[in-house]
Amino acid sequence: MEYVELSERNTLRVAAVARYYLEVRDAEELSDALAWAERQELRTLILGGGSNLVFDGDFDGLVVRVAMRGRRWEQASDQEATLVLGAGENWHEAVLYAAGAGYRGIENLALIPGTAGAAPVQNIGAYGVELCDTLVSVTALDRQSGNLVTLQREACEFAYRDSLFKRSPGRYVITEIRLRLSRSKPLQLGYRDLEEYLAETLASELTVMDVATAVMAIRRRKLPDPEMIPNAGSFFKNPVVPSADYQNLLVRYPDIVGYAQSSTVKLAAAWLIDQCGWKGFRNQSVGVHNRQALVLINHSGGTGRDILELAAKIRASVQDKFGVELEMEPGVVS
Repeated sequence: MEYVELSERNTLRVAAVARYYLEVRDAEELSDALAWAERQELRTLILGGGSNLVFDGDFDGLVVRVAMRGRRWEQASDQEATLVLGAGENWHEAVLYAAGAGYRGIENLALIPGTAGAAPVQNIGAYGVELCDTLVSVTALDRQSGNLVTLQREACEFAYRDSLFKRSPGRYVITEIRLRLSRSKPLQLGYRDLEEYLAETLASELTVMDVATAVMAIRRRKLPDPEMIPNAGSFFKNPVVPSADYQNLLVRYPDIVGYAQSSTVKLAAAWLIDQCGWKGFRNQSVGVHNRQALVLINHSGGTGRDILELAAKIRASVQDKFGVELEMEPGVVS
């Protein structure tokens, strides 16, 4: 298709037009589409659920939406199984599918928007769990060689909200992922919000679906539904600073929120933004959510430029006040 409007294909509902647009349902269609774009000397953009990007204008190239579906179990036993997901599978629905089968490992990642194929790129995480905790391997089209390759977890180079796929944009197009899940693995309940929500229930009595349901309730209480209020989820990473820098900040700001790691401290970006007065801010088109300062919203038809200018102002104010640099989570497409 030509000249396709993308506002309904990104969760910020930012208006942008793709010169060409195609949905692919298997690896052969994907390979053919990319080969055609190369012959036409067109830029390409691989699109999943559109939940982690900002369009800063139209895209004069080919947008390929990965729509490969499919869920199946491999190497299943009474206690463990590998869940194989097509890249186009809705992530949240896959979490509920696994929880419904009694398998643990990804229930803390319920209600995260996007597709299964996009999950490894960002190494999605929430409530004390990251995707890399359960990921076994990724199947992807390597655009350098033109071949389908299988990358084991170690080869994916996962880090906090980071991966090989994010650091090598455009090279790999994920077609399938494999997750190793368990029916006996301890539930991850140590995250404060989750611990408080489930405080009146004995851990031994909780099911994996109980935890998924609790995560959904907490997220709905704190985060806006993109279907109701256009947003891209958490817009900034939690910055990680040396322990010495944290101690200096603690002297000046005794209430600062941080989570100690080995030799560093992960600061709560939402707290930093809130302290700079941005929580609940709105201008004519965009703003900051009034319950979660990490979430930028597009409440009245704002453009990608509107969102990015607001983000730049927030970053500058946090840098000026705390000397801490915020990094955006979404990618920018222009």
